[in-house]
Amino acid sequence: MPSVSTSATLAALAASCTLLFYGASRLTKKETTAPSFNDIDEIDDDDVITPDDVIAIFDKLFLQMQNVVMQLSQQVQQLQMAGQMIPEKQLRQLLKGEFERALTQLQAQVFEDNDVDADCLEEATWEFLENEDEYPKVKKAVERFQKLYDSISGEEVAGWRPGTKKDSGPSGATAASKDLSPEELLKAATIYFETITKKMVEIAKNYKEEGRDLKNPQVSQQFQMEASTDANEAAEDAMKETGVTMADFRKALDKHSRIPTVGQTLAMLQMKQQQELMASGIPMM
Repeated sequence: MPSVSTSATLAALAASCTLLFYGASRLTKKETTAPSFNDIDEIDDDDVITPDDVIAIFDKLFLQMQNVVMQLSQQVQQLQMAGQMIPEKQLRQLLKGEFERALTQLQAQVFEDNDVDADCLEEATWEFLENEDEYPKVKKAVERFQKLYDSISGEEVAGWRPGTKKDSGPSGATAASKDLSPEELLKAATIYFETITKKMVEIAKNYKEEGRDLKNPQVSQQFQMEASTDANEAAEDAMKETGVTMADFRKALDKHSRIPTVGQTLAMLQMKQQQELMASGIPMM
């Protein structure tokens, strides 16, 4: 598991996207010019972007970029253990820059492997999300990835849609920010870690009851995908019940995590979580 300051367990799509509606619910994978209405009947089914294509691409990017986040987290921890302390604002900028550089390289290969054009993928994604109730799995895959980006950048892009401000929530309304004291942060962190642990153990138990071996790489990947969404959503909901949002939590981490007692308690909570997960037979990333 990445460190708490760099993982809330996903990058935002370009804000300047313009959806193309031309009478079809799916868009071509690669095209240099927009098709005319007369061309629509001639489009091969193999050359259109489907919801399953979008889900597969975002899931693949999520898994690859989650590994990048873990590597970045380990590098930061090594620097801190060596006594090199980086100011939080500078650290955020460095992590965001490294994340985006890695994403630029990885997504080019993923797009090529899936034979899609970046602009067409973007257009198709937003079109499906215009009807998110009809495509809940697309919504889940995209927002999981957006949240990963949130955890690195400190920005709030999860749930963002064209036409809303980037600093607003999914509905377009800007949520009021709350400043947490060190004590309130640790209370929220305890709820966060314990809820994630409980949910992951629950999901792992269900997998085992279904006869699914978590040591199998494919099963382990499926578990990580499901757990990264469901466990984090459960933790966010648990904190919200106490009046704390993820944005409040991340801001407080940036502000207070360098206080020795706070940092030590956070490390202990994370270590306790890892021990409990390992004891439950849950593979670490």
